[in-house]
Amino acid sequence: MSGVSKRPILVTGGAGFIGSNLADRLAGEGYPVIVYDALSRSGVERNLAWLAERHRDLIRPVIADVRDRAALAQAASEAGAVFHMAAQVAVTTSLADPREDFDINLGGTFNLLEAVRATGRRVPVIFASTNKVYGDLADLAFDLTPEGYLPCRSEIRANGIGEDRPLDFHTPYGCSKGGADQYVLDYARSYGLPAAVLRMSCIYGERQMGTEDQGWVAHFLIRALEGAPITLYGDGHQVRDILEVSDAVDAYMAAWRGIESISGRAFNLGGGADNAVSLRTLIAHIGDLLETRPEVSFDDWRAGDQRYFVADTRAASQALQLAPSRPWRDGVARLAHWLADERGIPLPAAGHVDLRVQQAAAS
Repeated sequence: MSGVSKRPILVTGGAGFIGSNLADRLAGEGYPVIVYDALSRSGVERNLAWLAERHRDLIRPVIADVRDRAALAQAASEAGAVFHMAAQVAVTTSLADPREDFDINLGGTFNLLEAVRATGRRVPVIFASTNKVYGDLADLAFDLTPEGYLPCRSEIRANGIGEDRPLDFHTPYGCSKGGADQYVLDYARSYGLPAAVLRMSCIYGERQMGTEDQGWVAHFLIRALEGAPITLYGDGHQVRDILEVSDAVDAYMAAWRGIESISGRAFNLGGGADNAVSLRTLIAHIGDLLETRPEVSFDDWRAGDQRYFVADTRAASQALQLAPSRPWRDGVARLAHWLADERGIPLPAAGHVDLRVQQAAAS
């Protein structure tokens, strides 16, 4: 496998939701991990403590920001491979403070690429991008169905949005992440850096600190568990493909292992057509799990929101040899149990039945 050495693996944003799950997998396989994180997101310090408790000396925290070029360069100088997960993650925050969004997402990625280039070694870089690089898809026609918005074009309805979709950056967040996405691909092209990009749809799962601005699957569950109302922006018929975090980690690990064959490529990563669900359908399923109907209100559409985004996962599945992803109902039940345990909230019998079914299917 490319990048295997005694050098540690650098995970920027390693105390975050996906980063901590990835660091856990790496350390579980015996790799020393530099967890580089500014700890700016509420709750992520618990993820770091969890990693340290589970893996002891294999986890080395570096509490620093990707805007700190010296600290980032030092971490990169030691790394055998880099997973770049650190980011400003919310569209709403980017609209309120586009300068900070730019400095973290685009500036921080540039800092990292330059730090890796300065090592003079072929250090693999796997970058966490976003489906927001494709814009709001406003040129596509949609049918409003009982399952939510679905594309009129049969090919897209069957398979989702492919990597051949033109890039169309909307909102400062879309611009900063999209610019970073393109910088990573160009450093592979211009400097021979072994690098690849995963454009993620909605990832959910354990260790997610979901808020109204980001991490909506966990946010919906948290609100329902606490008996609090849920606000939907738009009409709630938006459709997304959701991917359980362990499947996302599988993809990142596969991208690292196969970096020499996929360098310079970008892949759409999500749950695919089999895991597409509307916001309303997800809330109804949460109601079934918790045996209560969450209170829902509606507000205006948010800037750049997509009525539909489902990733065409065929290219990633083939190139990375990915197994089928976890069915969304099973994954959501699993997350409901983790969130309930974290908060000391008992789940009704329906939730326990779903989890047992999920565990049996996985065994």
